[in-house]
Amino acid sequence: MSAFKVWINATWILFLAVSDVAFSNYSEDQCSWRGSGLSQQHGSVEQISLHCSEGTLDWLYPTGALRLTLSPRLPSVAVGPGGSSSGLITACVKPSEQFHGAQLYLERDGVLELLIGDRLESSPPPRVRCFSRMPGERVALFLQATPHQDISRRIASFHYELRGDWSARLSLDSSPISSEDACRPCNDTEILMAVCTSDFVVRGNIRSVEEDENLRAAVIKVSSTRVFRQKYALFTGSSRLARRGDIRTLLQCGVKPGPGSFLFTGRVHFGEAWLGCAPRYKDFLQAYTAAKAAQQIPCELPVD
Repeated sequence: MSAFKVWINATWILFLAVSDVAFSNYSEDQCSWRGSGLSQQHGSVEQISLHCSEGTLDWLYPTGALRLTLSPRLPSVAVGPGGSSSGLITACVKPSEQFHGAQLYLERDGVLELLIGDRLESSPPPRVRCFSRMPGERVALFLQATPHQDISRRIASFHYELRGDWSARLSLDSSPISSEDACRPCNDTEILMAVCTSDFVVRGNIRSVEEDENLRAAVIKVSSTRVFRQKYALFTGSSRLARRGDIRTLLQCGVKPGPGSFLFTGRVHFGEAWLGCAPRYKDFLQAYTAAKAAQQIPCELPVD
């Protein structure tokens, strides 16, 4: 082979490699996608598939439509707070505050349900929307661009999360939910399971409770005396006994500040701590001690 042919082949291989990088819209881990409607054919529907329990989608200059299939690598059986198996998977979508240029639909068995509409500049930020699906149910997200003369400032962007163990306690959907189910105290079985499966387990006191009207949530200001576990740096401070953090819960639960030590457990939802079970610490300790003596404790915690 001549030197000229070798040079041509090397140049062609380099071009393919550069082109692959330039036109690749997926993140390396297949969790996120970023693309432009300017590269789509008019009237086309681009098919996208993501395979993580959380990630992002950024659609610049929306034109045409996108159809997004979420196929997370989750356990095949979902475990509820009481240890029961349902197979239910819950997904939540949090639009960016600058979500413009498209409408987001839930496609369930071929039927479209509007989740997020195209918002005006003066509209309030769109809310988080959640939905659930059972194993074998065909569900996808469908983004339809809305006509605009100027698409240069339009970006439809959102963050998604999927879990196999969310309960109504973490629902941020705009649909009404049962206050009785969302706000009832956990029983001993649920408390012990929450200690083992929660994203954070913290002993602490309630300093104050504030309202977040945008999220329709109560923000519990907590001073922690011991952090048993936290998935992210939710509770921080200069010393082990002086850490502080915020925990959110549904506004209708009517949480009020009061004296006493609590064991706070819950999940991290879009980077924020959301309350699961929160018994008084003495009640947790009593249940934990009894379960340990009966050798029925699901996991151990280094309690005092």
